Amino acid sequence: MQSTTDKPATQAGTITLGGDLTVNRMGYGAMRITGDGIWGPPRDHDEAIRVLKRCLDLGINFIDTADSYGPYVSEELIAEALHPYADGLVIATKGGLLRTGPNQWPVDGSRKHLEEALNGSLKRLKVEQIDLYQLHRFDDKVPAEEYLGFLQEAQQAGKIKHIGLSEVDVEQIEQAQAYFEVVSVQNMYNFGQQKWNDVLKYCEAQNIAFIPWYPLSAGNLEAEQAIHRVAERHQATEYQVALAWLLAASPVMLPIAGTSSVKHLDENVQGATIKLTEEDFQDMPLP
Repeated sequence: MQSTTDKPATQAGTITLGGDLTVNRMGYGAMRITGDGIWGPPRDHDEAIRVLKRCLDLGINFIDTADSYGPYVSEELIAEALHPYADGLVIATKGGLLRTGPNQWPVDGSRKHLEEALNGSLKRLKVEQIDLYQLHRFDDKVPAEEYLGFLQEAQQAGKIKHIGLSEVDVEQIEQAQAYFEVVSVQNMYNFGQQKWNDVLKYCEAQNIAFIPWYPLSAGNLEAEQAIHRVAERHQATEYQVALAWLLAASPVMLPIAGTSSVKHLDENVQGATIKLTEEDFQDMPLP
């Protein structure tokens, strides 16, 4: 394993969201600090608090959450652990999904739901303005102008600083840009699952942060074998190598390593210290 630093997330480099929020390119995804099925409170509340506090020790200054994680639990834990927030810490949250039970995520892009979700997030996170508010999904049951227009109005009212999107294609990004500047796109992406390469390239051209979720894919055996070979070469974990590859794949990439364990958080963030070689890229070609 490569040498460690006190704040390994700083070795990932930085990215600036919307021209004024500069963060290290190794963030934390706060979905896993909830119960099974992303439902209810975590099994170990105190460990969840320790994980969130440890993020700052490691140099992480971008934390991604959503009102639907728990629901509400993840945001409440973030405020409990970290409020008042350190200067430079960016908390991103999302709205647009309902929770009807464990692992159930119905989409609701109605103005009524988004207004309730946004106001709830502001209250739970104990802020007057969300740094980055991301629309969870386009809702094909609701006219796009309803939810895009609501986000535009909420930004103009000062409740949202910057706006991002999740699980979108290029056409949807361009549709949203008629209403507001899109500063981030959060799509499922990893070495073994690169169906959003066209979106990644678009984000590079537009200087939009690309936040990949699910950084270590399961089910692509060839990709898993390649990651395993590179991990052995670096005496690293496969998760560390998956994160290192994401960081190398694009300057706009902002991985969010999610876990409910301080031990795994410490381990995962070391992915920012791994410098992949030409031999590694023969095993794991860049997009």
